[in-house]
Amino acid sequence: MVQLYNLHPFGSQRVVPCKQEPAHFCCGQDVLFVASTAASCRVEVFTVREQGRCEALGSFATLGQVLRMAHSSAGDYLVTIEEKSKATFLRAYMNWRCMSAGNSRVCVRMVGHKMEESYSEALKEQMSVVEMPLSDPPLCISCCPVNGDLLVGCKNKLVMFCLKYRVINQNLTVLDFERSLILHIDNLIPAEVAFCARHIAVTTELDVLILKLELVQQSADRTEQYAQGVSAPEKAVDGGVKDETPSTHPLQLELDEFIICQKPVELLGEESKLCEIPVTLESTELPTEDTKHFQVQYLLFRRFAPDQSPFGFSEEIKLHSVQLLPVYQTGISATAYEETENKRKLLSLFCFFSLPHVGYLYSLGKLVELISTYQYSEKSEQAVLTLQFLHVITSQNLQCFTVRCSAAAARGEDPYIDTTVKVEYSRTYENVKTESCIHLLSEAHLLVRAAIMDPHFLKSDEKEDLLRAFRESCAFLGDCYSRFDTKDYHLALPYYRMSGLSMTEVLKRQVAEGDEIQTYERGFIFYLTHSLNEDSNEELSKESGNKVLQIFYLADPVQLPDILCSPSMRNVCPLTAVKYLQKVEKMMPSVVLTLTKAFLALKMGDLAMYEHEMHSYKETTLACGFIGQPRLLQQRTEGIVMPTEFAVHLKEMQPGLLVAATVALHENSKIELEEADTFFKMLCNSSENTVPQLLVDFWEALLVVSSQEEILQELLLRVTSQYVWRISKKQLPETKPLKTTEDLINSCSHFGLIVPWVASIMSVGCSSDKDYHEDISRLQSLLCSQSINIASAVPVLEPLTEADSIGLTIRVLCNTRLGKYEEAIDQLLTSCPDAAVFYAQHELKGDNQALWWNKLLPELCKRTRLTGKDCPVLISSLKETLSIVAMELELRDFLSLLPEDGTAAFFLPHLLHCSQRKLLT
Repeated sequence: MVQLYNLHPFGSQRVVPCKQEPAHFCCGQDVLFVASTAASCRVEVFTVREQGRCEALGSFATLGQVLRMAHSSAGDYLVTIEEKSKATFLRAYMNWRCMSAGNSRVCVRMVGHKMEESYSEALKEQMSVVEMPLSDPPLCISCCPVNGDLLVGCKNKLVMFCLKYRVINQNLTVLDFERSLILHIDNLIPAEVAFCARHIAVTTELDVLILKLELVQQSADRTEQYAQGVSAPEKAVDGGVKDETPSTHPLQLELDEFIICQKPVELLGEESKLCEIPVTLESTELPTEDTKHFQVQYLLFRRFAPDQSPFGFSEEIKLHSVQLLPVYQTGISATAYEETENKRKLLSLFCFFSLPHVGYLYSLGKLVELISTYQYSEKSEQAVLTLQFLHVITSQNLQCFTVRCSAAAARGEDPYIDTTVKVEYSRTYENVKTESCIHLLSEAHLLVRAAIMDPHFLKSDEKEDLLRAFRESCAFLGDCYSRFDTKDYHLALPYYRMSGLSMTEVLKRQVAEGDEIQTYERGFIFYLTHSLNEDSNEELSKESGNKVLQIFYLADPVQLPDILCSPSMRNVCPLTAVKYLQKVEKMMPSVVLTLTKAFLALKMGDLAMYEHEMHSYKETTLACGFIGQPRLLQQRTEGIVMPTEFAVHLKEMQPGLLVAATVALHENSKIELEEADTFFKMLCNSSENTVPQLLVDFWEALLVVSSQEEILQELLLRVTSQYVWRISKKQLPETKPLKTTEDLINSCSHFGLIVPWVASIMSVGCSSDKDYHEDISRLQSLLCSQSINIASAVPVLEPLTEADSIGLTIRVLCNTRLGKYEEAIDQLLTSCPDAAVFYAQHELKGDNQALWWNKLLPELCKRTRLTGKDCPVLISSLKETLSIVAMELELRDFLSLLPEDGTAAFFLPHLLHCSQRKLLT
């Protein structure tokens, strides 16, 4: 904020000749209303034409002396508080423009009065005066600029009238009001009110309270309950003084000699509920389906204390000029300004109020905050806030201050626009390094931004000039924050961004030509650091890149490895970069610096230097070193992860290090799983639907270290799918896997030991399966562990369920993991009875042991009876099963299991064995 001395944004000044002595005035759109003194009781209307011409439109009589008046743009009506015969009245003057046409007819009606159609036709050509009776005298008024609703301040309450458009017939619509809501506020005598978009600001002599009426969903059966209102605070403001009767105060006599002043208080947002001002809502409109219900939200409470001197109060201190200022969003398509007015959207809301020597401007957005304080050099009488300026009428002068409403609203609309500080004369200060320069440039920028926010901007012939001035002012401010040692140095970045300048253009503005050594301030380094660390498409030239190296070597050498990995530095001379890194390494060696030197050695084709650097640390240390600078391996181009020359070289020479480094990046949130997939596919020149072995190696390595269950299940399904695909398609991996199945079993808990019965099944399998032994054993190892979700894996395993021995092991493993042991036994007895007993010995234990005699033994007896001596494998399995069951059951239970038509000689040895075991025990 800056005061503009002896300068006001007015194109001209006119003296308006009034027929009567003026007492009050107000403005509305393109008109001026002047109310005369009590002697005449008239309001004169003047219109403001182009080039400042002011012409009289006419005048009309009021029913009493005007005490206050306000004009509403919505509805184009004038509302007054009038006094007659010591009584106070509230009246609204509708269709007043008819007076300018010489029509003196006036219709006076009560608010809400139902007009008959035959009578109301005359309303087209005459002014209407709407009487709004109140139980208490009106003290102050305010019209909502958004919808034309009216707020009236009375003692201990605020009354809200909604503007209604009553359709009489297809040719006539009449404006009317409906009293819809009363806000009861105890112990409050409002001096001024402001009303806008359901926001209410009310002031007393020294207090300011800002409320918001929030719409709430409410059923019809709660309407009566709603009328009982909302009680506010539970706790009073510290220092508040409650009214007490003389009998309850023990020091009343002593206090009569003192003036009691309450402490100054400022409560913002939720804290403002703690003010000592309860608010109760009373709905007065007839309840319908469309009735709106509200609740009160406290936004701000501020209490001021009067200035004091040793001799009492220095002067009368009272608040004045409370105002709510809306800021509308531009950019809405419209063919005319009037259409823009109708379609405009409220963007932000600001509240201003003033004491005699200081004014306060608050933003009422998501956060309620004080954004400006205005100090007046003289006592103020009245102040008016606009989007661009604050005009203050003092005892001697008209003072003018710039304001930040448009800029603050712009920040809410676009977070990248900084407006906390926010234009030919700017060039005068281009090379000046003073805080006043920033101050002046900020105000110039603010004026341009305010002009762009103006609704007329869309149709302005100066649109391009304004945009150019905006970008130019942003560039100048970026220069200032780059060159000055200021606490707000970080603002160089957003201002340069808004200016549209490239890094090359900014370098030309900041860096002197030649080899002379400059000093660079924090703002410029901050801008370069953030610009280079982003994935930008802009590539600096060799000369510019070398200059950037020099700048960071002098200003912040630790950042050199990060800067050299920027996509914008592709054209930098690698030899020059290595020389700078070697100087830095002597002072601050690091793994990232070593990796960066190796990267540059590859670009130069110096393999000897590359090998020397890569052997400086162990491989595990190098892998972790990439966490410090992921762009050594991958860079983003238009959002896509692309492998670097370093990654390509590691793929060919040290694939294990590449995989380990990528795992480290993933575990440290430097690369997402899907990005890693794309990275390896691009690195291996694979199509979208092809999975290279190096990617499988990455998945397997990630399984070893990852602890996130969701990612683990995703990885398990991915490797399972790849194993199944290669086995079913008889496809060998294009490169040798980095780890064998045995390595994975030993290092990863998600790969389990392969159970013996699986090996038994595989021993009788097809010899061609041995070519895919690694994938087969990996898949079986996964299913033998307890990690993979079998229910999710079953659809993935579908291609192998019909394949010989491989498919049998998969089906039996799945049924076993799912607890379907009987199905597994049936599958084994049908396809590979040799392995049935092996399976039972390993799986049918504990709670499942009973399946030996309840499932396996009866099934073997049944199948042996059907095949006879033609299947010796079944007979052998039956004998072995009988031996095991005889050891576990009592003789009577064992005997009951034997088939009645069985051969005695076959079963007798097992019966004897069972009985002998019993005798021995």
